[in-house]
Amino acid sequence: MASPTPAFRLLGFPVHVRPGFLLFAVLIVAINGPQYGLPFALMIAVLTLIHELGHALAARRTGAEAEIALDFMAGYASFTPRRPLRPLERIGISLAGPAAQIVTGTLFYIAIGGRSVIPAHGELTPLQAAAFWAGPVIGLLNLIPVLPLDGGNMLHAALSAVSPARATQWMYVITIAITGGGLVWMVLEETARPYIVFVLLPLFAVFSSMGRDKQRARQAVNQQTLAHAEAAAWATGQAGAFPPGTRPSPWFRAWEELQRGRPDMARRLLLADLADPSPSNWWPPDAAPVGALRDLVELLPAEMTAARSFSAYALGEVLLRTGDTHRAGTFAATAYGQYRTPLLALQVARAAAALGDQPTSMAWLRTAARGADPTALRQAVDRAPEFEWLRHDPALADALSG
Repeated sequence: MASPTPAFRLLGFPVHVRPGFLLFAVLIVAINGPQYGLPFALMIAVLTLIHELGHALAARRTGAEAEIALDFMAGYASFTPRRPLRPLERIGISLAGPAAQIVTGTLFYIAIGGRSVIPAHGELTPLQAAAFWAGPVIGLLNLIPVLPLDGGNMLHAALSAVSPARATQWMYVITIAITGGGLVWMVLEETARPYIVFVLLPLFAVFSSMGRDKQRARQAVNQQTLAHAEAAAWATGQAGAFPPGTRPSPWFRAWEELQRGRPDMARRLLLADLADPSPSNWWPPDAAPVGALRDLVELLPAEMTAARSFSAYALGEVLLRTGDTHRAGTFAATAYGQYRTPLLALQVARAAAALGDQPTSMAWLRTAARGADPTALRQAVDRAPEFEWLRHDPALADALSG
């Protein structure tokens, strides 16, 4: 959750105020005039902050770290869980925001003389109208079960408890159905047409999410194909068909040169990759025989640096697999100082565990937990043989929780 310096802190949470948030306040005043626009902009700002504070406080109760950002037409409370959250916990975090907004806005509305549940036109003072709309009204609208509203996130968490694999697709269908129906009604209802934009926003958000999901699915298929091609190359000794734009790993190409009796060329290939800062287009040599990797490691200098985190990670994995444990830990720790990726911190933790150094291993595992997806980190730890002797150590579970 690394981010720029916050504008201020509230109850320990960093609060970032984006230029779009200030622009939105100016637009509110410009559209509604100073008499109604100024109190409305003020109430939107205060109650949006209280809304996001509600999310952040609820997230903190689960052990997560949270921070708040105020942006154009919206606020965001992003949080990093230290463990997989239960559906009820996710529902609670989503509900806490609008609940805080509704309760605070309603109490303030009553405190300044507001009494009507459905006020008539012109009945409220500008400040009362601002409190009424920015508090209970917008808070309740946020509970409509469509993405990306809090109501949609709550329903998504509930559906995830029933069918984790299909919950997101179900939410896409529900959101499109509800917002699509609302859009048709607004087109037919002349008095509602000025508010069409508020229905279009969820639609745009969902279609954007669907596009990102498809892109991620394609990337996952491409990565799986690339991994299979790399594994096949090591199994057959020949580089077969690789996906367009990709190629065998520098480790396989170096091994080919070593087989041809050209160790100098093999060394140059490996060092050239470590010096290459451009995006990678190959898969790590996960399927390579340990003996082949050990022969290649012997070609490398004692001290190395990598110009990109991917190559650093691949080298760290090779060193761990070949049993060069101390060197793996030292290299990964140095690379972590440059790239700050959880995978490199995990490699240091694995190396320390392999050396029997439990305190150092747990310290680095906690470092990895601060930036990693909890589920992915637990799966990686479960697959790592270096932690076998620590499986029943309470310190392991504690480190994974951050």
